[in-house]
Amino acid sequence: MLDKFYEQLAATSTVPVVIISIAIMLLAGFLGTRITKLLKLPNVTAYILVGILLGPYCLDLVPAYVSEGMDFISDIALAFIAFSVGEYFRFSVLKKNGGKVVAITLFEALAASVLVFVLTFFILQLGLAFSIILAALASATAPASTMMTIRQTGAHGDFVDTLFSVVALDDVVSLMAYSVAVSVALATLGSGFSATDVLVPIAWNIMMIAIGILFGFLLKFLMAKRSTDNRLIVSIALLFAICGIGAAVDVSPLLGCMAMGTVYINISGDDKLFKQLNYFSPPILLLFFVKSGIGFQLDSLVSTENVSIGVPLIVVGALYFVVRLLGKYVGAFVGCAVTKKDKKVRNYLGMALAPQAGVAIGLAALGARVLESSANPAVSAMGPILETIILSSSILYELIGPALAKLSLYLSGSYGKAAETAEGPPMSESPPTREAEVASLKEQLCAIQKELSVKEYARSPEEEAFLEATEPPEDESSETSVGAEYNRRKFINKR
Repeated sequence: MLDKFYEQLAATSTVPVVIISIAIMLLAGFLGTRITKLLKLPNVTAYILVGILLGPYCLDLVPAYVSEGMDFISDIALAFIAFSVGEYFRFSVLKKNGGKVVAITLFEALAASVLVFVLTFFILQLGLAFSIILAALASATAPASTMMTIRQTGAHGDFVDTLFSVVALDDVVSLMAYSVAVSVALATLGSGFSATDVLVPIAWNIMMIAIGILFGFLLKFLMAKRSTDNRLIVSIALLFAICGIGAAVDVSPLLGCMAMGTVYINISGDDKLFKQLNYFSPPILLLFFVKSGIGFQLDSLVSTENVSIGVPLIVVGALYFVVRLLGKYVGAFVGCAVTKKDKKVRNYLGMALAPQAGVAIGLAALGARVLESSANPAVSAMGPILETIILSSSILYELIGPALAKLSLYLSGSYGKAAETAEGPPMSESPPTREAEVASLKEQLCAIQKELSVKEYARSPEEEAFLEATEPPEDESSETSVGAEYNRRKFINKR
């Protein structure tokens, strides 16, 4: 559509074309979220759909060489995602919940992977390398949609606590499963299958974990009394360094970044760094998901040329969609039954684990590279197919995921009339008076003031503004008594 315009710009330099393309991707992604916000859908859905519209099969507004030259965005975006996953891997939480949550997570993640592997390898016969990687991707769950639904409904209780823990650990399991799957897949793509071919990539992944642990301690040391801008510079520099090391040895940096985040949160307890990075990373994640949508091959959905079984790819994607969902539900059900969780948790937990985006899409991009590196044309052609299946199913999961999560929260009695009945205020205790509440609050404030050093925690106006932006009000629709301060915060956070 803009081919002639881009050709004129690129006559002397491709820089203007790249900058304009990135601007189009950012603006189109933002506009797309305005529509999905009205439909109460996650932003990821908008980004992927916008990428498809900007791609070669629709408006063709982004040149192919620009999209292909942005492969490094995948590694950087995944570094941020993996680091943020580490925040939820807190040892104190794991100790509190015991081994039940770990067992449930393993059951639901591995059940989905096993069923998908049986489907693709034994039934559809799509090849060992392809089946292993796709099965590993099936274990991943997108936490954003589920957590957004929990916040919107105000749900609480044992079901919600279990769901939070399972979703947090789910991506940890999927990252590890993917690392092992890629190691095995690379071995099968070689001239022969030997123990060395499998153990060497695993050893490299262990090395990346060790580097991530080391960088986690280094990050804690470098974060001491740093201003907001320097905290961002140091943390991003270390994340980029892990990505660079991983690229140099041809190993995914995901486990290293996740280990770095896990170590940092456990030795520092500083969750504000994660909030600051989450405030910084949206443009990068937007570009990553839009780029994934641009690479989405619509024609391959109905084509049978690249699939040896002669079945349209849309059928393969639909079967993957159903089988993974079934695996998640059955695995969660069995895991809860084995750990003797409450019946409501057992019956409805699997419904809330449907969404799949973020980590799965990023891993699909890396897995596609592995398949495309094969000298076998039939295997290398499976790379785009892998991405197409994950992208198309992710859109469907993100469309139905929030609805299923909300339904599971309601049926489990985590919000609504059932929750009010189950967890109403005790009748034997009278509510505290307003005077008692004020007195208690004053005592707490005095205690906090004694412990804090004003000089140590003094911040510049720019830093205060940045931190304010990273901590928006939990419920922007509610009226509070803080008046002007609330309205000012709401204006700043309005998008």
